Amino acid sequence: MAVYGQAQEGFKSAFLFELVRTCQQNTLPTLIGGDFNIMRHNKEKNKDNFNPRWPFLFNVVIDSFDLQEIELTGRQFTWANSLTDPTYEKLDMVLMTTEWELKYPLVTVHALDRGVSDHTPLFLETGDPAFSGHPKQFKIELSWLSHEDFKEKVKEIWIQPVVGQNTVQRWNRKMEALRKHLRGWARHQHGVYKAQKENLQKVVSCD
Repeated sequence: MAVYGQAQEGFKSAFLFELVRTCQQNTLPTLIGGDFNIMRHNKEKNKDNFNPRWPFLFNVVIDSFDLQEIELTGRQFTWANSLTDPTYEKLDMVLMTTEWELKYPLVTVHALDRGVSDHTPLFLETGDPAFSGHPKQFKIELSWLSHEDFKEKVKEIWIQPVVGQNTVQRWNRKMEALRKHLRGWARHQHGVYKAQKENLQKVVSCD
């Protein structure tokens, strides 16, 4: 599903309402991608004038429908203006439902060269579909524990506030958020290692 969110403040509420309505009616494995014109976190902008109102509401919608953002590789931001001191923001992304992730657990999104456009085009690869006999279960690989970024990633996700009526509910939601993030992190690392392996093979073949 391709989306475009208006940049003007007055249209953002209607855009989020339409996103909610669409998610409520959807029953299929789905990708939702495009220019949302809303950031999710303050780190997705290179300047300090960050308004948390729309990111907060956007994240509420994402969490409410158990959507997951497919981690972007190749670039931190997806939009830039043409000023002398440019502003960079991440406005483009791809979200997926849990059902989509179960079908395509190796899906990746990579940023391409934006050329003359102010937006960066995103390239999505589904990867091989999962075996349809049983859903792929989440498990931590021992190799992750030795990765220099792993502990910080876990800490970063764990300290994020979650909504829940009791301690057990909040714990479960924290664990679900952690599983989602680590799945995306693992896919990203897989892509990095694959690229490194291909580069190494090219170097070896040239000798």
